[in-house]
Amino acid sequence: MNKKERLSTDLYCITAEKFSLGRSNIEVVKEMIDAGIKIIQYREKKKKMLYKYQECKRLREMTKEAGVSFIINDDIHLAMAIGADGVHIGQEDLPLEEVRRLLGKDKIIGLSTHSPQEAEDAVKRGADYIGVGPIFKTNTKDDVCDPVGLEYLEYVVENLDIPFVAIGGIKEHNVDQVWKLGGRCICMVTEIVGAEDIKAKIRSIRQKLN
Repeated sequence: MNKKERLSTDLYCITAEKFSLGRSNIEVVKEMIDAGIKIIQYREKKKKMLYKYQECKRLREMTKEAGVSFIINDDIHLAMAIGADGVHIGQEDLPLEEVRRLLGKDKIIGLSTHSPQEAEDAVKRGADYIGVGPIFKTNTKDDVCDPVGLEYLEYVVENLDIPFVAIGGIKEHNVDQVWKLGGRCICMVTEIVGAEDIKAKIRSIRQKLN
């Protein structure tokens, strides 16, 4: 399966243990895998490196066994150490070209974008996919920028030929707005990790999309 095929999925899930109702990332990711999620990103900014390494080694085993793509947020060395499928970086992280040099051509590199200019730049620089957002206001991240709105999503859908993930403040009650505009890969963080029943929440979201 090539990178584009691996990125062709409806829901892109991200860990956020502080919103997970006391459950560990191991427990949450197992629920995601059991629900048929095909891409999972590990994003834990404030944990100690040894703990992240140990946790990601186990998550890598789980995702590999299930045929799920495992992406690490920001930390290139952690991704290399545990053999992740790729990384997701932001505009102020290590330059994409340097990340590619370190990881090689076979790994997935995603780049967060917040404007048409950043999206076009990401395409030129060889990103495998882009994050498009935040679509709506979100409090999941401490360093998040203001919402870019549905207009930016519409621009990407109409003008760019690159896999993309719509992200930021997307919930079950507003996901249809994103879907109707052409957002076919959607990231929800707290809506999924903070659900009492993760598998039931994913089923409910997918029923709405279909």
